[in-house]
Amino acid sequence: MPEVAADHQRVAVVTGASSGIGAELARALAGRGWLVVCLARREERLRELAEELGGEYEVCDVADRQAVERVAAAVTKRHPALHLLVNNAGIRARTSFFGADPDRIEEALRVNYLGSVWCLRAFLPALEAAAPSDVVNVVSVAGTVAFPRGGPYAATKHAQLAFSRASAAELRRRGIRVHTILPGFVETEGFPQRTRLRSGLLRRLVIEPEAVARAILHALARDRPEVYVPWFYRGAALAQALAPSVFARVLSRRAGRARTPRWERDFLPRR
Repeated sequence: MPEVAADHQRVAVVTGASSGIGAELARALAGRGWLVVCLARREERLRELAEELGGEYEVCDVADRQAVERVAAAVTKRHPALHLLVNNAGIRARTSFFGADPDRIEEALRVNYLGSVWCLRAFLPALEAAAPSDVVNVVSVAGTVAFPRGGPYAATKHAQLAFSRASAAELRRRGIRVHTILPGFVETEGFPQRTRLRSGLLRRLVIEPEAVARAILHALARDRPEVYVPWFYRGAALAQALAPSVFARVLSRRAGRARTPRWERDFLPRR
């Protein structure tokens, strides 16, 4: 690994980069001349991707605050100025608050929400050193709409959304732009939407990770603070915000008719 990036080369750190959105974004950034440092838990996947991109990797569990701090120290020693941090790591938690394993609910909170907090805190000095710089938090439409069968996951994404918005307001005056990306259904290894959704209509709404990567690049180029992918998912967020009681009654009736499949109660591999 190089000790320090060349002065003209922009440096990005992408979490959850071993597959899905993170891997596709890393490829897109590298194709535009960025040096990408890929973070995730699966070393073999990371090594292959880093070799493909001519980038770097660090094995890191973002739920572990001390591990994040160690990795950030190692990365920023090589690259004191960081131009982009992408908080993308996440795990599935589509289950009920009342039937799920409590340990799994806590793990989702640590990865999906606190992982973003620990990463931004740890890399903040390097982001300030490169200012103007950017942070991208890959949240979810679930961060704006709470569905009964996805309560724990939605709660982690609501928390991550609040963190992203608060950070955007606080850090802009320090030269750091924070962008919130809110995808809907995306087909990835950890979130196999198209193969699991029973409704044909919902399956047609599933998009590929490349579409989210393009939306992130667009948000960076246009300095857009919040982006829904696709754009029409904003309607669901507005509906729940404007008519929460009506929305809750509709969801309650649907929840009463639906039975949660076993696969939805299980956690799939994290990105």
